[in-house]
Amino acid sequence: MDSAYLKRQLAINRDRIAALARGIPEEQSSWKQDPDTWSILEVVNHLADEEEFDFPVRLKMILEKSEKPWPSIDPVGWVLEHKYNEQDLFESLTRYMTLRNLNLEWLDSIENPDWDTVYEAPFGEIKAGDMFVSWVTHDLLHLRQLVELQRFYLVEKAKPFQLDYAGDW
Repeated sequence: MDSAYLKRQLAINRDRIAALARGIPEEQSSWKQDPDTWSILEVVNHLADEEEFDFPVRLKMILEKSEKPWPSIDPVGWVLEHKYNEQDLFESLTRYMTLRNLNLEWLDSIENPDWDTVYEAPFGEIKAGDMFVSWVTHDLLHLRQLVELQRFYLVEKAKPFQLDYAGDW
């Protein structure tokens, strides 16, 4: 596994996420395609909470061979519980970026991590390397989601006109 590449991807993804969320008007930041989907604001707050409570916390536990129980998280429940859609986008994005920067510093401080270290999670064994690549992949899932949210919003704002000439989506 190329850990330097993965660390670079976490840094690049931080910038990509910021670029997709920066300058979004308040109305658009909390807009949802339907009640079952997330808004841009909800995605950004989710990513900030993941930086604080999920991937780096669990990766650290695995690498340290911790005996502590797997921390419980509730990403879907937090959307309402933490009132993501009532937050300020700029403040939420700043929180996400600050946490990501701290996590990147932590990753840089680890000397010779054993990516094959295994932790017995409630769902079964997971290696440190699995957690690390999942962290990077999680970013990509939400980058795609942010792009899709911007496109769906454009579809609504462009009515009655069609976007078909741009190409297949």
